[in-house]
Amino acid sequence: MVNQNITGELFIKMIKNGAINLKNKHEEIDHLNVFPVPDGDTGTNMQMTMMAGVRELINTDTNSVVDISKILSRGLLMGARGNSGVILSQFFRGLSQVIQSLGKTILNVRDFISCLDGGRQMAYKAVSDPVEGTILTVIRQSADRVNQNVEKYNNIEEVMNDYLDQAKITLEQTPEMLPVLKQAGVVDSGGAGFIKVIEGMIEALNGKEIKELVSSDEHQAIGIEALGNVEITFGYCTEFIIKLFNKHEFEEEPLKNILNSMGDSLVLVNDDELVKVHVHTNEPGVVLTIAQKYGELRTCKIENMRIQHNQILGVEEKPKAKEEYAIIAVASGNGTKDIYKEFGINYIIDGGQTMNPPADDFVKAIKKVNAKHVIILPNNSNIILTATQSASLVSDCDIRVMKTKNVAEGYSALMAFDSSLTIDEIVNDMNNNIKNCTSGEVTYAIRDTKMDDIIVKKGDYIGLSKGHILTSKASKLLATKELLKHMIKEEAGIVTIFYGLDVTKKELDGIRNFLAKDYPDLEVEILEGKQDIYSFIIGIE
Repeated sequence: MVNQNITGELFIKMIKNGAINLKNKHEEIDHLNVFPVPDGDTGTNMQMTMMAGVRELINTDTNSVVDISKILSRGLLMGARGNSGVILSQFFRGLSQVIQSLGKTILNVRDFISCLDGGRQMAYKAVSDPVEGTILTVIRQSADRVNQNVEKYNNIEEVMNDYLDQAKITLEQTPEMLPVLKQAGVVDSGGAGFIKVIEGMIEALNGKEIKELVSSDEHQAIGIEALGNVEITFGYCTEFIIKLFNKHEFEEEPLKNILNSMGDSLVLVNDDELVKVHVHTNEPGVVLTIAQKYGELRTCKIENMRIQHNQILGVEEKPKAKEEYAIIAVASGNGTKDIYKEFGINYIIDGGQTMNPPADDFVKAIKKVNAKHVIILPNNSNIILTATQSASLVSDCDIRVMKTKNVAEGYSALMAFDSSLTIDEIVNDMNNNIKNCTSGEVTYAIRDTKMDDIIVKKGDYIGLSKGHILTSKASKLLATKELLKHMIKEEAGIVTIFYGLDVTKKELDGIRNFLAKDYPDLEVEILEGKQDIYSFIIGIE
């Protein structure tokens, strides 16, 4: 099949195919995580971003490429998750802007090449400090190649095939451009996910429709209509399927006990190597993280039942007077959330590692707090870009995004908040606290590797700080002590430690005794964060 032009109908087919191809293969993208920690989520973030855009296209009846590109761009933007998801959404936003500027009902070869170049430009604009050796490089070099060869193309397939060839070449070169990839022995995960999208689009050009892989025994959600006018204790209907790492070692009861303690309406079905779960909970992100200890996520669906319930009953919340200041923070772990609430956080978005919230969650939170000045604490390096992007979607208030990379940095920033000051003074003080806070984490390794001259074995506990692995030990306590030794400098005065669900009293006592003996002059604050994945999240000032 040869396509000299792209119609609205063909454009939708290309987008759907690209999204479904990525969704079907997102797990292999997740496995390309640089660090050997259990939070590889690039593929998940990117496929959820793409599917958010596709959902907006499902019910559209327009054949206009201009209108379709607008609808797609908005859907991607609202559903964007994680850095790669945001960059992917901006790539298609760039395509959309060029399409709108052309104002044509169909696109020819030259038009489409211009669109690809527009995607390159917009993707780079989305990142304040672009790093080469990432999805950005894959997008740029692919666009450069088709731009340089514009005269030789006779149809869209030739353009896309050349574009894909260059994308694959660039992806293989990313470890040479970014040393951390070479150390980890992986290519860039964002670039790999982008290639899955392009491959799916080419299949559509060839007349092939990619089918979404869904388990045949998918559980049907409990009807929200049946709830009536009642108080919903656990607000998120969370459903997922995992493919077990080891079906012979899996035991249902421990997982059931954990999930029952976190919610209600639990349904757990174990079918050979697949486990299907339905549960109502207030912490869907934590539930999914726990599930990933047992296997790989195959499907996932989270619905806010409180919102659905109110919509069905026609309940409208009364608007409140606009506040001067409001703070929104991203956090997981009931302990951390409670601590943040004590500081007067106005709205907490559930999320963090493995569960990066989309831009739409931030937009809803900003509207909910209804303030003149809104401060956002993303508390994760992979969420900062999404939070920044969401700020551009709300125009009736002043939004400031702090570059906090974990809850310890967020906690330090909160210490500086003083509502009697102007917004610029507040932000300046909070930024100073963030700059003066050295943070680190302790988690477990999911594979053998060697990074920063540290030999890591699967199952070891590793200490990370400033993007580097500083220690790897078989013992959680030893790894934490070693990390603290690396992090604590002579000028340090305060150590704040958030401890997770897996930490024992004996380990806590060991940390307290170690700090009291080796660093008697330090002020130590140990807080029960109840977070998963990271045993300890540390902030030192």
